Parts: sequence; structure tokens; C-alpha cells
Amino acid sequence: MIEEIKVTINGIQTVVPVGTTILEAAEGIGINIPTLCHLPDIHAHGICRMCVVEVEGRPSLLAACVLQAMDGMVVNTNTGEIHKARKTALELILSAHRKDCLSCDRSMDCELQELANQFRVDAYRFETDICDETIDDSSRSIVRDNSKCILCRRCITICQEVQGVDAIGIMERGFSSLIEPAFEKIGDTVCINCGQCVAVCPVNAIYERDDIDSVREALNDQTKHVVVQTAPAIRAALGETQGLPPGTLVTKKMVTALKLLGFDAVFDTDFSADLTILEEGTELLTRLKKALVDKDSSVSLPMTTSCSPGWIKYLEHYFPELIPNVSTAKSPQQMMGAIIKTYYAQRKNIDPKDIISVSIMPCTAKKYEAARPEMRASGHQDVDFVLTTRELGKLIRKNTIDFVNLPDSDFDDPLGRSTGAADIFANSGGVTEAAIRTVYELVTGAELPMDGLHVTDLMDIKGIQEASLLFENCLPEYSWLNGVTAKVAATSGMGNAKILMDDVKAGTSPYHFIEVMGCPGGCISGGGQPRRSTDELKKLRFGAIIKEDEGKQYRKSHDNPSIKTIYQDFLGQPNSQKAHELLHTHYTKRQVFD
Repeated sequence: MIEEIKVTINGIQTVVPVGTTILEAAEGIGINIPTLCHLPDIHAHGICRMCVVEVEGRPSLLAACVLQAMDGMVVNTNTGEIHKARKTALELILSAHRKDCLSCDRSMDCELQELANQFRVDAYRFETDICDETIDDSSRSIVRDNSKCILCRRCITICQEVQGVDAIGIMERGFSSLIEPAFEKIGDTVCINCGQCVAVCPVNAIYERDDIDSVREALNDQTKHVVVQTAPAIRAALGETQGLPPGTLVTKKMVTALKLLGFDAVFDTDFSADLTILEEGTELLTRLKKALVDKDSSVSLPMTTSCSPGWIKYLEHYFPELIPNVSTAKSPQQMMGAIIKTYYAQRKNIDPKDIISVSIMPCTAKKYEAARPEMRASGHQDVDFVLTTRELGKLIRKNTIDFVNLPDSDFDDPLGRSTGAADIFANSGGVTEAAIRTVYELVTGAELPMDGLHVTDLMDIKGIQEASLLFENCLPEYSWLNGVTAKVAATSGMGNAKILMDDVKAGTSPYHFIEVMGCPGGCISGGGQPRRSTDELKKLRFGAIIKEDEGKQYRKSHDNPSIKTIYQDFLGQPNSQKAHELLHTHYTKRQVFD
């Protein structure tokens, strides 16, 4: 059986594995073939016809993204006929597309605009009616504009095949085709607000709900004390919005930019990520003791993480019977919101109603999470506004801040100090590794016996990762854990989460603890991050986060001096009554509509 084949593209012969597409083969030798609907390893349907090529011996042009290379195939990607066909395809797409490019939010960041410029489509030969100009803003996180939709179906693929949510699909036929949720309004569906559809949309047909004007209004209100928190993943991606290479760490420039924007205090969500580890780790140990020592069969194990609001809403819809398995600990965003309007407000002697709490998140679902009725532990909405990484990038540009040349600044105390364990919350597997670092040391009194505190292979951008850890020589109060091998798993994306949850539901899961992040790869590729998150780009962001962790003075959450202080002065101890009132929550069983 032939394992490799020879194919000639534009006169260049190359050898590729069987099953390689012409698009992949061309990329391998540095030949660029334009695409509009294609997503590597996810979506290849040949819908847009931008990637058509000539194949010797074939009578018509063929789509390179779905055309498998065959031994001896001779291909041309750049002839006059091909150029004409691609330009015509663009003109036909634009004929049903609302053309307000100069004022469009995606101007200069639009794949359709980019190709139109490349092929010099500066006049419109075809005109058709735009079939639907309805703006669907029924979701707290995501807005849909079908007048911009080019029917590439990327959003459908990511929603159905990767996330397994099935909130949207293709409706009607021919010129009447629409991409719609089953109940017309996205807010009335099982949408989990993850924003992966937003991240892959090549135009501005799906975008996050814009909170920039609300934040600017708050910053201009002299009667309000406006504070901001920034999630771990932002520091590894914000630079991309300002022209810096992917994977550039911009932590301290980001702080300077936020202070220039007028925020009264700039805090780090890493602080509350450390807080999360203490609360969540204590909860896990409590559950394990009840199960192993007290033989309490009512204890729900494995315990799963609760940091990702997209994951939480998915579970509420699809696995409501497993809600007891989820940690009651709030996400770091919501813990910080509650702490700002209680602990911080008391320290600064500010009425919580006069505090506007803003968060910068890599995630569109955080907008939905902040508005949940459960998130009012302070007596007010704990987080008032959420901006995505993209929105912050836009706000910086609108204020003509020369981001690249900014000096460094530090986060403000007391909620700006954090550990490396908090940084890795950005990466899939990072929450689990952070928890292990603390739980192991609290139980044994010894540092985690791993290379550089890293649990090998636990952090990864794809699939389901697992690890085992044997507890030995435990401290007297944890002697019941001696000889226990803790089994943990970490995954991202709801398709993978379903695999793990099906086992939990069936009673066959071997794990004690499961981490789930809503977006593939974790927060570094959240729905609010800079677009076009290829695997290569995800790895660069991953590496930047690990570098940030390894450069910290403290790398275990329980070592954070500010965390010790807040428990001593305010919370008492992890899982105390006050901690439960402010830092823990409950979840809602939701219906799935077929």
C-alpha cells in the first residue's frame, strides 16, 4: 500500500501522505491558496469556492480544501481563469452582503474585506436583496446580524461538531437560506455563550455584545469609583490586538494602559484564581474525606471545576443531574467581584453602590455570567461590565494610546498580588495543576515532586489529559489519604466534556477530580480573544502563560501573602460561612429543546 504520493503544484513537486488535501499540500511548500469558509481540521466543505484550482485532466475547477491529492496529480493554483472565478465568487457573496465596511466593527479585521482588496473587487456587478436584516441581541453575550452572513457555515460546525451544542443551523433553501437558531432568538436556545462562533466568523455576522460605551460612561462619571480586573489569558493575547507577535507577554504594559484609560484601581483576576484554589481544594478534600472515611454514599464524585461559565451552562442544559458534582466555588471573575464590593469597599470606606466593577476577559460567556441573578453576593451586581480582549484592544486604540511603547506598571494592592499557579488558569489543564500544587503540599507538608512543579502533559490544547498522584507520608490530620492514588482529568471544549460526563453519568468514571474549560485549548483561545486562533498560535499563548508562571516569586496559591491576609482579616478560613456567602454559589437545571 502506498503511504506517500507525489503531486506537482505550480511546477513544484512535493511528496505528501495519502489523504492530504491539495490545500494542505500547497501550504506545505509555501503556496498560499485563499480560503473563506475553511477552518483547518474543523471545517472543510468547499462552500465559498475561493480555493478553486485547475487539475490537469479535469474539465472544471475544483475546491482545494476538499480535493485529496492523488499520485501524479498536476495542479495549478494561479491562472487567469482561476483569478476570474475567485473574483466572481467574491462578487456573488458581496451581492447579498450589507456593505457598510467603513463603519463596520470588523473593518480591517475582516476576511471578506481582505480578499475583496486582494482581488480588487471595487465595483458590484450583481445585486440581490438582503434576505434578513434582523439584529438578534436577545443574548447577554452574543449578537447576530444576518445581513452580514455569507453562509460559510463555520459557526454551525464549531457549535455542532466541536462544542456539541447545536444552538444554530441552516434554515430554508437557495437564496432564502439563513443561519438561525431553532427558536429564532439565540437567547431562547441552549446556547452556552462560549463565543466560539464569534471567534470563527470571517465577517461581522456574529459578534460579542459591546460594553465599551457603558465602561467609558462609567469612567467619565466622577461620582463613581471604577475598578478593573484582568484575567490570566489577557496578558498573553492583548499584544496581538496592538500589532505585537502572538505569545508576547504584555502584563505590565496592560496595567499602564488601563491606568491611562482612567480606572481608579487595576486588579489581577489571578488574585481570585488563587482564592479559587483554596476554596475549591478545600471543598475537594472535604468531599474525599466524607467518601473515604465516613463512607457517605451521598457525596458526589468526581468533583468538577466551576471556572468556565460556558461549561456551567452546558452542564445545566445537558447534564442537570450532575449539578451536584460541580464545585460550588464561583469563578475567579465572580469571586473578585464579590471581594471588590465587600472587602475592598470596607478597606477604602466606599459605598459599594458607588463602585463600578469591570472585568477584562477572554470569554464572551463571562458577560452572561456577570448578569446571572446568583452573582449578587455584595447586595449589588458584583461585576457590572465585562469587556473581551478584543474590546479592550479597541478601547486602547480609540484612546490613541501608544501601547507598544508604554512603560511598565504594577497591579494595585491588595488585590493585585498573585502566584504562578493563578496564571496557568488560562491554559487547559492549568486549574488542575494549580490545585494539585496546593492540595499535595497541604496534605503532605512537602512540595509537589514534579519537574518545575509541572504535572507532565496535563496542560494541552487538545483532547482529554489525565494524571495520577499517590499520596504518601501525609500529615497526621490527613492520614486517611495515605496510600490513596488521586486520579484527575482535564479537558476543554464541550465535545470532550460530554465524553467525560457520559462516564460520570454511567457511574464508570475513574476520576476524583475533572477540570472542564468551555473553549478548545482553554481560556487562551476563548471566544473573546483575538481571532484566527490556529493551533500554532494557541501553543504560543500557552508557552507565554507558562513563562509567566515560572517567572513568579510565588508559584503556589497558598503561598500568596495577600491570600493569607484576606483569610486572616476577613474570610476566616477556606469554606467558612463567610467564604460560602461570598465565594460560593448554586446552579440551575435548564431544559433542552429538541
